Amino acid sequence: MQEADTGTTPSDAAPGPDRAGGAAARSRRSDPWKAAFVALLVVAVLAVVAWLLLGSRLLVVRDVEISGTERVDPAEVLAAVDVPTGTPLVRVDTDAARDRVAGLRLVESAEVSRGWPATLRVNVTERTPLLSVAAGDGYRLLDGDGVAIEDAAERPERYPLVTVRGEVAGNPGVAEAAAIVEELPQSVLERTDRIDATDRASVVLLLADGAEVVWGDGERTAEKARLLDILMREHPPAEERRYDVSAPDVAVVE
Repeated sequence: MQEADTGTTPSDAAPGPDRAGGAAARSRRSDPWKAAFVALLVVAVLAVVAWLLLGSRLLVVRDVEISGTERVDPAEVLAAVDVPTGTPLVRVDTDAARDRVAGLRLVESAEVSRGWPATLRVNVTERTPLLSVAAGDGYRLLDGDGVAIEDAAERPERYPLVTVRGEVAGNPGVAEAAAIVEELPQSVLERTDRIDATDRASVVLLLADGAEVVWGDGERTAEKARLLDILMREHPPAEERRYDVSAPDVAVVE
């Protein structure tokens, strides 16, 4: 019996162990070159990025954008930021710049951020007047910390006149009166003429039409404000009317 001719030559046969091993060895020898190339590429990219951020003139402070100012002079804010034009944007200490701006008298808080490629953004929240106080021959507007916002010759109608003991700046009575003002509904605030906070345990609101509100201490302020609004709608203010919300659970109208 004759064997069938498959037509396969020795060269067509599967590679022997020696040939397979040689190919694997060549692949291993080429791997270090590939790794070195990738490493050099990464280093080059990092160098370019570092140059763009730290050495290039492309990503530097060219403009300081200030927003949120009405009473505060933008030039004063710019001076407080104190970041020279041309400073690499990545090197700007935004926290330090923010703290310097927030230290201005009429600034309550500030935010400083980078606006790529070349802008430093400064957003200012100014102090808001909530109360007024007699000052010499005129009046002074105060925020909740007792910081003077501005002076006026005439009594500002929009801001209740507060009375406290001692210095106004940092006075806890001013802070409690301001907290009350912030919670009062607009309809009640418009009727509030004065706030007597000389005794912080027994704050009293005097309304423009002669009514009086015994507020008590600074506890449960939001609850007292809502209750007073309801009482004033059910029992409209009148001269000598007295609302007592010092104990919200047993509020009294006289």
